[in-house]
Amino acid sequence: MSDCIFCKIIAGEIPSTVVYEDDDVKAILDVNPAARGHVIVLPKAHAANNEQPQQTYFLSQGIQPVAKKIAAAVKKAYNCDGVNILQNNGEAAGQSVFHLHIHVIPRFEGDTVNMKWKPGEMPSDMDVIASEIKNAME
Repeated sequence: MSDCIFCKIIAGEIPSTVVYEDDDVKAILDVNPAARGHVIVLPKAHAANNEQPQQTYFLSQGIQPVAKKIAAAVKKAYNCDGVNILQNNGEAAGQSVFHLHIHVIPRFEGDTVNMKWKPGEMPSDMDVIASEIKNAME
């Protein structure tokens, strides 16, 4: 897509620092990183998010295995305490660039990266919630 910043990066129209690339996937350093070593894993084919059925391939066969490989490399390179592998889907979930992508973010005990929420109370109707979700998958 001509107005997609990630498509422009993939096409080489905008410079990036590449840490991995194959025929289907490009992984680049985030220019506004949450932590040192923050990588964005992109499918080369444009997809806005993971809501379309055809995007399942991008996640399962394309970018997810690369994200796993990058996470292992980041952990080894920085000896971090953990790694977030994060895919935001939709504006309300924090997606700001509408090209499917996965963030790989090194984490350290006591760091200032904030992806936490205050745990809520366990709902009394867990079975109802599970049924609602199961029914929506049919």
